[in-house]
Amino acid sequence: MSDESFLHNCLFFTTNRLSRAITKMAEEEFAMTGLTPMYGYLIRLVNGNPGIPHKDLAEKLYITPSTLTRFVDKLESKQLVERQVQGKHVYLNPTEKGKELEQTIRTASNNFYRRYQEILGVESSIQMAKDMEVMSEQLEKR
Repeated sequence: MSDESFLHNCLFFTTNRLSRAITKMAEEEFAMTGLTPMYGYLIRLVNGNPGIPHKDLAEKLYITPSTLTRFVDKLESKQLVERQVQGKHVYLNPTEKGKELEQTIRTASNNFYRRYQEILGVESSIQMAKDMEVMSEQLEKR
């Protein structure tokens, strides 16, 4: 039998395991919206920041501009957000349909937070998110 203990001390393995578990939970809670969690959070940001520059939104979501373009294409086809192009700059605005989803998205988001906080504890969840944010920033600087 091989020694597999290295897996339990490996950030690659453990963060991927955590990501799968938390993604599954988020998808279950966001099912009521008809959207994935990423689409839901994207709409919340656009609703809360009408006219947000495409580049700024990509930075806030920690995704590449090309990935955001694909997301926006899909949401625009569903008439949930709209683009406003001014020269080389693209700004995103909510639509009425997107605004109407705001409360459902907030409910899904709150249910998601409550669900994992019940399992992990409120303080532990908050601390873990802060720690992961700091660690991500440190690793991205390298």
